[in-house]
Amino acid sequence: MKIYVPRDAAARALGADDVARAMAEAVAARGLDARIIRNGSRGMVWLEPLVEIETEAGRTAFGPVTPADVAAILDGNSPLALGPVEAIPFFARQTRLTFARVGLTDPLDFDAYVAHGGTTGLRTALGMTDAQIVAEVKESGLRGRGGAGFPTGIKWETVRTAPGARKYIVCNADEGDSGTFADRMLMEGDPFCLIEGMVIAGLATGAAKGFVYLRSEYPDAIAVMSEAIRIAEARGLLGRILGSDRTFDLELRVGAGAYVCGEETSLLNSLEGKRGIVRAKPPLPALEGFMARPTVVNNVISLATVPVILARGAAFYRDFGLGRSRGTIPLQIAGNVKFGGLFEAAFGLTLSEIVNDIAGGTATGRPVRAVQVGGPLGAYFPVSAFDTAFGYEEYDAKGGLIGHAGIVVFDDSADMLQMARFAMEFCAVESCGKCTPCRIGAVRGVETIDRIAAGDPAALPLLADLCETMKDGSLCALGGFTPFPVMSALRHFPEDFRITREAAE
Repeated sequence: MKIYVPRDAAARALGADDVARAMAEAVAARGLDARIIRNGSRGMVWLEPLVEIETEAGRTAFGPVTPADVAAILDGNSPLALGPVEAIPFFARQTRLTFARVGLTDPLDFDAYVAHGGTTGLRTALGMTDAQIVAEVKESGLRGRGGAGFPTGIKWETVRTAPGARKYIVCNADEGDSGTFADRMLMEGDPFCLIEGMVIAGLATGAAKGFVYLRSEYPDAIAVMSEAIRIAEARGLLGRILGSDRTFDLELRVGAGAYVCGEETSLLNSLEGKRGIVRAKPPLPALEGFMARPTVVNNVISLATVPVILARGAAFYRDFGLGRSRGTIPLQIAGNVKFGGLFEAAFGLTLSEIVNDIAGGTATGRPVRAVQVGGPLGAYFPVSAFDTAFGYEEYDAKGGLIGHAGIVVFDDSADMLQMARFAMEFCAVESCGKCTPCRIGAVRGVETIDRIAAGDPAALPLLADLCETMKDGSLCALGGFTPFPVMSALRHFPEDFRITREAAE
């Protein structure tokens, strides 16, 4: 008998370690022939710790479990039994491609990784030329999952054809947006998948060295990734790649917690040991990135999706989605919802389906008022825009952005003026200080919003002008996108600013 207890950070925060200890003690006391496996999370946070027991009849889930529930589970009379995970409605509706193994296996069991399809994509890539690998990624339609949505294959092609004897692959794992946790879940639940994706990127571009830049606030992910790299080196996933004559080495670097280092050029400065401030473009990192060498900088989910594409073919992946948004996207549902967690699905779901159907509406039972999509710099969507299909161009047309696909829900008690103020204050605190519109504009923005809150009507046009200046004058997304939540709050929720809709427009 196998007993699965998650080691994911969210599950551990909810008591998974205590459950694992209680389970080990109860198994020993009963003399059972059982093995406890610490797997990743299945992504249903409201059910964590989610324990699964695998017998000859299949794998049954129980949750949320406390140490006091262990005896009844082992005795076969627990009221927490949920049946197979795959039958739970939240999970059953998903299209799990990138996250197919997360929660299914011990994340550090390399043999289990291979048994569940791991290295298939890499073995395929080893039989292809670099140009063929890049063409396959292009054909898949994969776009950057870190926020910008830039076509991954085009970025790889730029690095592949750039002159230079030394090139690099950099994984941006500095997941700093509020309401996002997909990168962390993937690294903690299926780290070899990320490593495999980076190795394939190296084969495609001629890079023999990679770095994972991981935020210090993720100690569990740091521990899992560190051990996974060691195991990958011992098992031939790194170094000499699966016994071939090709090589790829990987290092883990830990950032110091600056939000701006999620921006690729700031990240590269930090990786080089410099202050994490944004670089002017051009030159692009693809031409002059890490140590002024051609560099691929991709998000965790972008790189971890590549093995699926190589294993199952570009056409298979491209057939999911809508318009220019191809494949699947890991939605991270958070905030005031009944069912929060990770939901991987093809592009195209509406916000109404995501918030009201999949997430079950608000946890408070009050009406939904607003949903912020794309992290702290994303626009606020009102209920009237809930028919918007989840896609890059579709959200851009509505003045929003998908970003890292974080979805934070607010009920009708939310004060949208204060939410707009938070966006400005966040920018003021996190600005690297290089651009005047970001460094000074955010501070003045907080002051201007406070004037509006105090009833000063003259401050409203000042705020609108300030947002335009920040949007057009900042070098990176921090200052450039901060106006998105502010202006969307003004446009859709004018009553919170004590102004009329006509004045807002």
